[in-house]
Amino acid sequence: MGKADKAGGKPSRWSGVPRWARVCTVFGAVLMLLSGAVLVGAEALMARYEGAVGKADLFGDQAAGAKERKSDIKGPLNILLVGIDPRNPEMPPLADSVMVLHVPAEMDRAYLFSMPRDLLVEIPEFSRAEFRGGTDKLNAAMSYGSRVPGGNPDAARGFELLATTVQNVTGIKRFDAGAIINFNGFKKIVDAMGGVDMYIEREVRSEHREPDGKHRKGNPNGEGYVGPQAVYKKGNQHLNGWQALDYVRQRYPKNGVPDGDYGRQRHQQQFVKAMAGQALSADVVTNPVKLDRVLRAAGQSLIFSGRGNSVVDFGLALKDIRPETIQMIKLPGGSVVENGKYQGEKFQPAVDDFFAALQKGQLDAFLLEHPDFQNKAK
Repeated sequence: MGKADKAGGKPSRWSGVPRWARVCTVFGAVLMLLSGAVLVGAEALMARYEGAVGKADLFGDQAAGAKERKSDIKGPLNILLVGIDPRNPEMPPLADSVMVLHVPAEMDRAYLFSMPRDLLVEIPEFSRAEFRGGTDKLNAAMSYGSRVPGGNPDAARGFELLATTVQNVTGIKRFDAGAIINFNGFKKIVDAMGGVDMYIEREVRSEHREPDGKHRKGNPNGEGYVGPQAVYKKGNQHLNGWQALDYVRQRYPKNGVPDGDYGRQRHQQQFVKAMAGQALSADVVTNPVKLDRVLRAAGQSLIFSGRGNSVVDFGLALKDIRPETIQMIKLPGGSVVENGKYQGEKFQPAVDDFFAALQKGQLDAFLLEHPDFQNKAK
């Protein structure tokens, strides 16, 4: 086919932690795709946050006539997280980042893995957007599904097709929750936290930004940009909002990312750890003013569906997961080149074994045998 047209009795690890932080969870990955802890505390603050989060029918449940049903949240869980960069609201959005958060039955740890945006996949037919299906890059599923004949694009509808596509690739039968994160809002969240400290594994030079954050000028003699570049030096660095977003976007060898999009995925996951640590710091947790700013910024940046359960419900259910219990996963792959032209990415065969282990609840055993699947984040 061608291009698509077509509770036990043991002491809680939260003993002695301030109430502000008792519901701190990995749900920050849902808040901004690149976070690791949501901070929800007092009931009034929880209600305020819940009211601020955008809601949508991301999985087509209502469109299919199903009624939302609230139930106890029990593992295993699979949550789909999608980041978009809506530069033009009249254009169908592409999925700039696609991540899956898997929580095993014990709900005391989690695994986070990225799906390459250029992964060549079969995108199924989607009649609601008059899409006939075909082969294309994964990020295009969001675009195809968001098309509304005679109207403006609907990102929620695009998410539905993307979710179905990811399910087909991974063998995940059903996502328990999902979120769309607007990257423009992501910058506001980082700045509301006062920036983030993280370890940068190697020097990276920005393709898009100058040292002061201004956009680099286009090259008058051809493709690309010219002028001074923002530089992210190896070692411990403090990043503000625009720097964090810029850093995790870099993916070209010429800019210091030799493994391309796989390197970018790793940097995003490393930032998850750094963001989680910052979110759980006393500077944020015990500062009601800063905490409120973070929650408001997050609410403005997120569209969420818990399929009957709220974002706070999930935050409470995942309260025992801490940043250090999130295992970052890298799924190995490589480029597909035909007649000298880059077509996209494909997974290595061992990735199928990873997905099979996920379905069987055997990821711990798989990772012992395949330590190369573990992304090391400082």
